Amino acid sequence: MSPGFDATRGNPPGILLIRRIRGRNWSLQTYRYVVLLVTFIAYACYHASRKPSSIVKSVLYPDTTTVDVQRSWPLGEVFVREELGNGGNVTGGRSKYRGWAPFNGPDGTSKLGEIDVAFLACYSVGMYVAGHLGDTLDLRLFLTTGMIGSGIFVGLFGMGYIWNVHVFGFYLAMQMVAGLFQATGWPSVVAVIGNWFGKRKRGLIMGVWNAHTSVGNISGSLLSASVLDYGWGWSFIVPGGLIFLGGILVFLFLAAYPEDVGFPFLDDPSGAVETAPPNDVESQSRSSSVGSGTKRSVGLVQACLIPGVIPFALSLFFSKLVAYTFLYWLPFYLSQTEIGGEYVSVKSAGNLSTLFDVGGIVGGILAGYISDKLHARAITAASFMYAAIPSMLAYRSYGGISRNVNIVLMMIAGLFINGPYALITTAVSADLGTHSSLRGDSRALATVTAIIDGTGSVGAALGPLLTGFLSTKGWDAVFLMLMAGALIAGLLLSRLVVDEISEKAAKRIPSSDAQQGCGDPATQPLLTNKK
Repeated sequence: MSPGFDATRGNPPGILLIRRIRGRNWSLQTYRYVVLLVTFIAYACYHASRKPSSIVKSVLYPDTTTVDVQRSWPLGEVFVREELGNGGNVTGGRSKYRGWAPFNGPDGTSKLGEIDVAFLACYSVGMYVAGHLGDTLDLRLFLTTGMIGSGIFVGLFGMGYIWNVHVFGFYLAMQMVAGLFQATGWPSVVAVIGNWFGKRKRGLIMGVWNAHTSVGNISGSLLSASVLDYGWGWSFIVPGGLIFLGGILVFLFLAAYPEDVGFPFLDDPSGAVETAPPNDVESQSRSSSVGSGTKRSVGLVQACLIPGVIPFALSLFFSKLVAYTFLYWLPFYLSQTEIGGEYVSVKSAGNLSTLFDVGGIVGGILAGYISDKLHARAITAASFMYAAIPSMLAYRSYGGISRNVNIVLMMIAGLFINGPYALITTAVSADLGTHSSLRGDSRALATVTAIIDGTGSVGAALGPLLTGFLSTKGWDAVFLMLMAGALIAGLLLSRLVVDEISEKAAKRIPSSDAQQGCGDPATQPLLTNKK
């Protein structure tokens, strides 16, 4: 690969333009802020583009059951003025929405479910391929392609309304292809963050940064709902356009590798991190060609052999099973469960369920901070999963006492459920992607992230499916499944927990004090050299 091409791919056009206007380059700290902001916006766009399907379900397959507006809660008519089960208005005693073929027939809910499963299945399979490609190709261009492709096919789903399409295969195909493009997002953004931030503060930084998931969910819901009155297709077209524009932002301003803009590999123990890169173009080009041009991709098998990858991947399978069950079923559970002697409306239940995500944001930050302080990712993740078991039991047992009790217990459950999920998919994946067993300058950030999150995505698809079956037998059966999943997720990390405890016990020897003063301490024992 020619040095000229390396230099071109290492300097995004927007950054080159700003550098020429300013006459000098950005500092390391500025680049980090820009990378955090751009990747935050990028993945928030990914999640925003996934929300339309949940918003328009009640329009494609309307339910004309009326909801008692006096039961709307927690803020009464601020949330709901007049509501039908399909989220529409009342016109002459009839629903505003009459459904959309082929989803408004007797098997409409089944068809909608098939589309969701197809999306998640393609997303899970695509994750493994996307991870390897992310370590082989330029992350900036790869992420740009994924975002633009996602925007096109999400928008095409909505164009079915404009074009008056009523063929189920069309909508199924659009969701499947969109799922493949969506798979490019997570491995890429985690790899970029891992490239720019060392292990010492990685857990806390990624815990805060991971709030993009909730921000994307909330913004996607509001955006889709705001244009719903113009036709359900616009609920897809507008978020599709948003992620398309996000892809352009990534292309212009995302520097995927520090080496490409003149900084050394930040986890490289052989050199100190510079505060500012060379300003001249020739030095920048030489640094870029040495940085990204010599990276070697890592295969799936080699990535799986990195110590800790398989245990964390399997743990995330069950952790994500629990988290996504709450994501898809919590609003329905709230609307079907008596709380303080009354039932909440469907719309208010959806708004109330966002407090679970608020607890999840706090949990992600807290888990990252604790794991940084303890230098123990596995201990932190396992502890949170074990704590999630009594929190879910308490929520199921006492959540119906009153509204305030339900809110508090829901947020506590969100904290312990989403905390380890966020930690494993961010800081742990980034740590393992730069594991010391990878000789030379070989990198596996995107591949490792894809293996871990791809495995977790299979659990994310399985959890809601099992819930749909078990809920017919009662919600106690559902919560029993969720508690069992949390227990298994923690148990799968037992060997790594023992390793971390053993390492900490060994460090209590007085002679280890001198060794702690030099070099960056290992974040967890699975990052040490193991053969």
